[in-house]
Amino acid sequence: MKGASPVRHNIIANFAGGAWVSLINLAFVPFFIKFLGVEAYGLIGIYISLTALFAVFDLGLSFTLSRELSRLSVTEDSIQESRDLVKTFEAVYWGVGIFIGLVIVSLSPFIARYWVNPQGISTDTVRITIMIMGLSMAFQWPASLYNAGLMGLQRQVLINVVRVVFTTLQYGGAVLILWFVSPTILTFFFWQLFIGVTNTLVLRASLWKTLPGTRLKAGFSGSLLKKNWRFAAGMTGISALATILTQLDKIILSKMLTLEFFGYYILAFSVANILSQLVSPISLALFPKFSQIVAGGGEESLASLYHKGCQCIAVTVLPIAVTIAVFSKQILFLWLGNPVTVQNTYFLLTFIVIGTAINALVTLPFILQLAHGWTKLSFFKNVIAAILYVPLLIWLARDYGALGATTAWIILNLGYFLFEIPIMHRRLLKREMRAWYLLDVAVPMIIVCVTILLFRMAMPAGLSMNFEFLWIVVTYLFCVFLLAAALSFTRGMIYTLFQL
Repeated sequence: MKGASPVRHNIIANFAGGAWVSLINLAFVPFFIKFLGVEAYGLIGIYISLTALFAVFDLGLSFTLSRELSRLSVTEDSIQESRDLVKTFEAVYWGVGIFIGLVIVSLSPFIARYWVNPQGISTDTVRITIMIMGLSMAFQWPASLYNAGLMGLQRQVLINVVRVVFTTLQYGGAVLILWFVSPTILTFFFWQLFIGVTNTLVLRASLWKTLPGTRLKAGFSGSLLKKNWRFAAGMTGISALATILTQLDKIILSKMLTLEFFGYYILAFSVANILSQLVSPISLALFPKFSQIVAGGGEESLASLYHKGCQCIAVTVLPIAVTIAVFSKQILFLWLGNPVTVQNTYFLLTFIVIGTAINALVTLPFILQLAHGWTKLSFFKNVIAAILYVPLLIWLARDYGALGATTAWIILNLGYFLFEIPIMHRRLLKREMRAWYLLDVAVPMIIVCVTILLFRMAMPAGLSMNFEFLWIVVTYLFCVFLLAAALSFTRGMIYTLFQL
């Protein structure tokens, strides 16, 4: 792409990688359910929850490394500092990863016997599976640090090449092994362990090869930890509270529900996670650029890029989110073809997608705060949210089960949407709040909801599966085009495209 800006290049690369990962995830879930069953799929959900739960031990280092490498990349005489920073954070990260692995392995008998509620899987199998999960997390843990370092250096094309290759091996290889070797949950997790270790080693080699070389050997530096502790500490607090807010529902429900019904809940979340896969290409590409603009000054260019990014997120997320929410039952049946699974999942999917879409809209304001090194707002926002959300979640989950937990998820993200944004814009981009609410959010939301609801009401009854699928695809594509044509930034892109 000759002439493309680094940001645009990175966004395209991130979208391509994210689209492939999402496609792979969705394509292979039916095979996992077929070979392993919904109950064993619930164990995969346990692994996802444990991974997210222990993310608090990141200690803010990955975001700090990304921000600092981005800042240092436009600073003279910073090569040695960059290399020492990576070496220092790497040493801490590997130590944390080993600690996490030991904790999970040690807790595996307790989790298997007293927390998870299996019916068709033996307790011993669950225990061994959780032990393998612990080993996988220990060796996969540093991969997020190496990813963050490459992000800060704006090597996102490289990241996505590695991501596509290893995701394909992770899921495609798992299906082949389940099919031809042994269709058991232990086989699945042994394969995840092997792929995870290999992925981490490849990312480590990629980061060190990307860093500029010097004659001096990179070394551990306590002064660099001290220098960056404030931002890292703020990120740790935000991460800890965010983990509680995003994972508590799964912790509670994994205890309350049978492993089978917890599997339905995780299945719904895996579909809704598509939205996160769509948002991260934009936010990850813009975070280094935001950091560079903040370091060099220039509020007008920052405001322009901020609104462009928010409109890109609206065009990317809202059409697919509302399409999934409105057509959840039809989409799940077309995807899985299992009436029992669909009946137990589609309402959950609708509610989860609504909450996740709202969360996606406030992602870029959060990234803007981090680019300024401002962590206090998000920290105290999450403190207040935890105080209110935790009892609400426990009450709704206890009385209404999984559907109650999804309702709490919507309420949590509405709180961010209504209260965080005004507070942020009192300090950052003070004149841009009205444009954000009106042009970046309200107009796109109205266009998308009205368009898709009209298509849903006009949908003929008794369509065959092929025509039902075609109707949903046409609805989504028409909505994307209409919304892109209505927004100023994306309208310009469409005009340029048709001029070529």
